[in-house]
Amino acid sequence: MLGYYNKLSSEVYDFDKSIGHSFGDIEFYSERLATCQGKILEPCVGTGRILIPLLEKGLRVDGFDLSTEMLNICRTNCEQRGLQPNVFEGKMESFYLNEKYEAIIIPTGSFLLLHKREDSIKALKNLRHHLSDKGRLIIDIFFQTDLATNNSTTKTWQLNKNDTVTLESKVLEVDYVNQHTMSHNRYEKWRDGQLLQTELEQFYLRWHGVEEFKSILEQIGFEDIVISADYNYGQYPNSPDQMITFEAVVNKN
Repeated sequence: MLGYYNKLSSEVYDFDKSIGHSFGDIEFYSERLATCQGKILEPCVGTGRILIPLLEKGLRVDGFDLSTEMLNICRTNCEQRGLQPNVFEGKMESFYLNEKYEAIIIPTGSFLLLHKREDSIKALKNLRHHLSDKGRLIIDIFFQTDLATNNSTTKTWQLNKNDTVTLESKVLEVDYVNQHTMSHNRYEKWRDGQLLQTELEQFYLRWHGVEEFKSILEQIGFEDIVISADYNYGQYPNSPDQMITFEAVVNKN
């Protein structure tokens, strides 16, 4: 089994969610970070979809990702725009930098890729360690609303006039006790009816309850937690299909 976001899935991500493509998150994060004078860190930086707009607004942002392929695309996207941020390969639960950040951001639910509870706790503690006093963690989560197993879904992307990519996705396991799903994602790239490339991804995804995640943040030492739904600051969620953002502050004094 391949890991998350290898060559083909990263190519599709960059095509489908191009730089600056927003779900309301770019505007929200830009507003929340507008007063930042220090450095910002974006784990799970991906292809730079959010990193690059923030850099272009004059913010100082570093980023890292577990996927080498995503980072390669991110660096190319940055170079094409004359940007040279510090982006590197790393894991949320184990990266170490001799630097403190004024803010750390994890948009669009990427944190949920840490499907084991112990890894997510370790990662949050590590993120807190890398925040300066009064630094902020801003992080998105979402619920999984379709937990039916063995039902396949198919998506198709026309990359250009010759190349097509298809994705067949199927949830194979739902672990209600440990709060995660496991899916198989099969990517195939076709050119003029000929299969060029195929990629199988074992995709784990965790879910958290709203108050559960707030409690975890509090136990780790975060304070002044504000919960927002669908990038409306301070609006508590009222629907299972909303993106939920937590903003929390570190007080190290």
